[in-house]
Amino acid sequence: MSTGDTKKARVYTRTGDEGTSQLLSVGRVPKDHLRLTVYGDTDELNSLVGMAIAQGLSAPLPAQLDIVQHRLFVLGSQIAVPNPEAVGFEIPSIATADTDEIEGWIDAADVELPALKNFILPGGSQAASVLHMARTVCRRCERDLQSLHHVDPVSAPARSFVNRLSDYFFTAARYENLKRGVADVAWSART
Repeated sequence: MSTGDTKKARVYTRTGDEGTSQLLSVGRVPKDHLRLTVYGDTDELNSLVGMAIAQGLSAPLPAQLDIVQHRLFVLGSQIAVPNPEAVGFEIPSIATADTDEIEGWIDAADVELPALKNFILPGGSQAASVLHMARTVCRRCERDLQSLHHVDPVSAPARSFVNRLSDYFFTAARYENLKRGVADVAWSART
C-alpha cells in the first residue's frame, strides 16, 4: 500500500468550537460536563505518569507505571462511554483484579520502606516529587469521579482503583526516594 492510498486525519475537527464535545453513546455535551471533567482528570494523570517514567525511575516502578498508563486509558474509555451497550462494540473496563495488582505493588514496596513516624511533605528527589504530583491529581480525579457517581453511577471497581492508585503513588514516591538515597521530607508543625 502506498502512502497516497490513505488519508491522514487532521488533529483538529472544529466541532468543539461552540463549547461541546462528543461522547459515544451520549452525543454532544458541554465541555464543562462532569463526565468530561473526570475524563480530563484521567488524561492529566496519565500525562504525569508519563513524566514520572521519563525521570528514569528505579525498578520495578517503570514497568508498573506502564501498566498504570494503560489502565488509566481503560478508565478514560469507561468514563467516556457510559452506555457501552449502545455503541455496538466492547468497551474495556476496570476490574477488581486491577486494584488487587496495585495493592500487591504497594505491599511489596512497603516491605523495604521504613515505618512512617510522621507525615511527610511532597518532595525529596525530583522523580519522587512528580509521583507526589500524580498522587494529588489522582485524589482530584477521585473526588470528581465520586461527584459523577452521585449523578450517574460509576462502577465500584473503577472507584476502588482510583482510590488505591493514589496510595500507590504515595508509596512509589517514598520508594523512589529510598532507592535514590534521598530522605523523605518530614513535616514539622514549627519550622
